[in-house]
Amino acid sequence: MATIRYSTDHEYVSVEGDIATIGITDYAQSQLGDVVFVELPAKGKTLKQGDEAAVVESVKAASEVYAPVSGTVIEVNESLPDAPGTVNEDPLGKGWFIKMKLADPGQLDGLMDEAAYAAHIGA
Repeated sequence: MATIRYSTDHEYVSVEGDIATIGITDYAQSQLGDVVFVELPAKGKTLKQGDEAAVVESVKAASEVYAPVSGTVIEVNESLPDAPGTVNEDPLGKGWFIKMKLADPGQLDGLMDEAAYAAHIGA
């Protein structure tokens, strides 16, 4: 079963083994409005925690998506640039952005669990 953690910048990390699937939360997509463009990093790129991992543009604003953990990008969601609305429709499912091989699983301890994230957004 995957472990899901959340950043204060509204990214989520779903972890299975040493592979992290990263995207933005349902709250983030609802705040952005209709997503019209997604720019993803190249496979093989190494990201440190806090590095810009992707760019999302919506009808309201453009936003950076930051890497909530360090690692190497092993897969990108190649369907997102052609169907950015998937981020709105299924942010924690088909709307994922990248998969990374974790460099330091201990960084997950610094992220929020679901209850803490719910409190963070005032849910």
